Amino acid sequence: MSFATGLICRECGTTYPGEARFACDFCFGPLEVSYDLAAAHGVVTRSSIQAGPLSIWRYGALLPDPGEAPVDLGAGWTPLRRASRLAEVLGVRELWLKDDTRNPTGSFKDRVVSVALSSARRLGFTTAACASTGNLATSVAAHAAFIGWPSVTIIPSDLEKSKIAMTAIFGGTVLGVEGNYDDVNRLCVELAAEHPDWAFANINVRPYYAEGSKTLAFEIAEQLGWRTPDQVVVPLASGSQFTKVKKGFQQFIDLGLVDGDAPVLFGAQATGCSPIATAHAKGTNVVTPQRPNTIARSLAIGNPADGPYVLDALRASGGDCGSVPDEEILECIELLARTEGIFAETAGGVTIASLRQLINKGSIDPEKSVVAIISGHGLKTLDAIVETATVSATISPSLEAAEEALRFHQLVATS
Repeated sequence: MSFATGLICRECGTTYPGEARFACDFCFGPLEVSYDLAAAHGVVTRSSIQAGPLSIWRYGALLPDPGEAPVDLGAGWTPLRRASRLAEVLGVRELWLKDDTRNPTGSFKDRVVSVALSSARRLGFTTAACASTGNLATSVAAHAAFIGWPSVTIIPSDLEKSKIAMTAIFGGTVLGVEGNYDDVNRLCVELAAEHPDWAFANINVRPYYAEGSKTLAFEIAEQLGWRTPDQVVVPLASGSQFTKVKKGFQQFIDLGLVDGDAPVLFGAQATGCSPIATAHAKGTNVVTPQRPNTIARSLAIGNPADGPYVLDALRASGGDCGSVPDEEILECIELLARTEGIFAETAGGVTIASLRQLINKGSIDPEKSVVAIISGHGLKTLDAIVETATVSATISPSLEAAEEALRFHQLVATS
């Protein structure tokens, strides 16, 4: 049973039924899913949640109505790992990593697509589609294949080869656009108008799609023993994940399911595409679009749809936003891998580099608990590290050559 009641405008508060719409008729503001939390209080309990499946659908009562059954490839219930070795390097007392590399297609996008296509099927759509920087395209194609739907995924043509291959393998149509994500998104808005039976996950069913990100907050709180962390670092692209993580923590608090207050939220962006971080640093409410120029392509959205709402949330919680250059992103992919055994894509490098930056800046309190969201697997962005992550030495097949190489690299490691 879902306690979703329909849609509500985030600007003027006008309400709508739970149908296929994404903008307000009166003010053109974005819509989001609304819930009857008063009715859910006492019905949605720790026990009722724990009795659910080990996926995002254990929280189905606080997600949009999926119809007869959700489209579920098993997204969610990913590990929340105590990161003691990385915490020691960064000088943090208590650090946790939400490891969403473990999702079915290797990124958190499986959470949002599961919700989006469940709603799309309920609403009568017949084709799955999206505008994407890579991870969403892969997830849409996989979930569409799972339910036997055709898919149309549209991406910048210069994406990492691994992401293109991961999307194409599921058999849908993959269109590469000669331009950046914002060009792709504009094209998809036009296509959505021309093809009313296509469910564009992040356009015409966006209100439902966005709700999937709340499950990150739900899982973090439950995995911490039904308590909220003090601080959370979230990578920023469109900003939707950030605002929905905030919503998820608040819903659990409102329902009395967790101990603790709402955490302080922190954003993470690459300097080569940092419109939200730039606006936050300037103290302005206007997010000025930027042309992306960064290796962190999954975060390379120059005109983030939820940018203003992220700024509001940052300031309301007392948070801050990191902005880190590509060389630090690569450095922190390696740092995360060698300290915690997690291979993250470039977005994960952005998160860890921003975490370090914000600790050094004094924005993050190292004596309080911190959760960092690692949103995607490094196998998706091999292009970024193949030139540097290579064999230590190439040797002849002899014991003498092996021992000589080992001695040399031990000396290098200790020097």
